[in-house]
Amino acid sequence: MSYAGPDFEPPRPRRVRRGPLTVALAALVPGALLGWLVYEAVASTGGGGRSGNAAVRSSATSGASTPPPASSRNDGKKPGAAPTDPSGSLKGKVVVIDPGHNPNNFQHTAEINRKVDIGTNKKECDTTGTSTNDGYTEAAFTLDVAHRLRALLEQQGATVKLTQDGDRPYGPCIDERAQIGNKAHADAVVSVHADGSGAGNRGFHVITPAAVHSGSADTRPIVAPSRSLGEHIAGSFARVTGSAPSNYVGGGTGLVTREDLGGLNLSTVPKVFIECGNMRDSKDAAQLTSGAWRQKAAQGISEGIVSFLHG
Repeated sequence: MSYAGPDFEPPRPRRVRRGPLTVALAALVPGALLGWLVYEAVASTGGGGRSGNAAVRSSATSGASTPPPASSRNDGKKPGAAPTDPSGSLKGKVVVIDPGHNPNNFQHTAEINRKVDIGTNKKECDTTGTSTNDGYTEAAFTLDVAHRLRALLEQQGATVKLTQDGDRPYGPCIDERAQIGNKAHADAVVSVHADGSGAGNRGFHVITPAAVHSGSADTRPIVAPSRSLGEHIAGSFARVTGSAPSNYVGGGTGLVTREDLGGLNLSTVPKVFIECGNMRDSKDAAQLTSGAWRQKAAQGISEGIVSFLHG
């Protein structure tokens, strides 16, 4: 490699001073004299001078100052990163977040065991939920993720409502949870949960409503949009958290359809449940108890909702 920069000049040919010795040598060696004359002629025309080197410097300088094409410049964005959604892009959209299981339910067992109508049959008002083997409760997990999710969606301009914020003695019951979303005319409702399956059962799954038409339940109008909402959330949740779809339900798709959940049966707006992982598996529990991972979970759910609402 050669370098041609502003401080570099190749040596100029040195002119030889004429003298008696030169004449004598020219007389004795005509061939040498002829070669010297040719050299002088070339040097006087600038053939060995600065012009050639200046052109190299000009080219190098020009190349250094010419900006690279836009496609090759680093604009600070990570490759493949989704564009930042400007604040206000979800203005006018209503999202209801349903944190599964009130933290105070365990103090009101009689109330939450009361049966309520879910259309197809009757089920308990609510349950206490599950917990990790170390005692971290599903209710604490769902409320934490709900708070993080609310903050993310509100940054996008959405109106966000929670079905409960640990601010009531128990509940609400599953039928009331559905009614909160319905009365809000929500564009999307997500019920946040964590599963309590056996050890070794890992991964997340999103539950969407089956077509139910029985008693006070009629999910037929919301089956398709709820499925779309579930697909968007499943895809973004897997991508953001790095979690795999459930290995024990859903056939590896991360999607499950059920007709026995009152929160879905009684909904008249697009709604899904997400089981973010299995609290009874030590590896899943390590994620669920991590604040950093819960932030990823909220981000994954948020991005799925945003994608769904943008159509």
